[in-house]
Amino acid sequence: MRRDTRIRLIWLSVIAAVTAALDQLTKYLCVKNIELGESVTVIPGVLDFTYIRNEGAAFGSLSDSRWVFMIASVLLICAIAGYVVYDKSLKPSMVVCLSAIAGGGIGNMIDRFALGYVVDFIDVKFLPFWKWIFNVADSFVCVGAALLMVLFIIYEIKEKKEKKNDVNTEL
Repeated sequence: MRRDTRIRLIWLSVIAAVTAALDQLTKYLCVKNIELGESVTVIPGVLDFTYIRNEGAAFGSLSDSRWVFMIASVLLICAIAGYVVYDKSLKPSMVVCLSAIAGGGIGNMIDRFALGYVVDFIDVKFLPFWKWIFNVADSFVCVGAALLMVLFIIYEIKEKKEKKNDVNTEL
């Protein structure tokens, strides 16, 4: 295995492990300090911690499909690892985003496997349209995916500009 591939895999492993550990730590603190269904105001009108059990997918959808989500999570994490290993053009910033997504998936998968549900507790209050309660793993998945999309766009634009400049210098 090439050195750069090993480095990408190490980054993937470390970031995903730290992400999953941070997720599990925050969920542990929630369960130990907040009763199920209880809401604790952290910043009035902005953020509460409300402990719920999510038996579904993202934001509680499709409950009673625990094994489907676990299989999908395993497949996605394997796909991410494969992508990191085999795409030699992958930028370090993209590896970080993919690692955050994988770590979040691992964090929620641990809950599904060990508990049969996912612990959610972050309850955003300052967005009037926002009604979902989520966790640190969900945050890493969403932010990692959003940043990854932005990076794909940025790198695509940059590549097209470089090709255009190459064509112009050849003339």
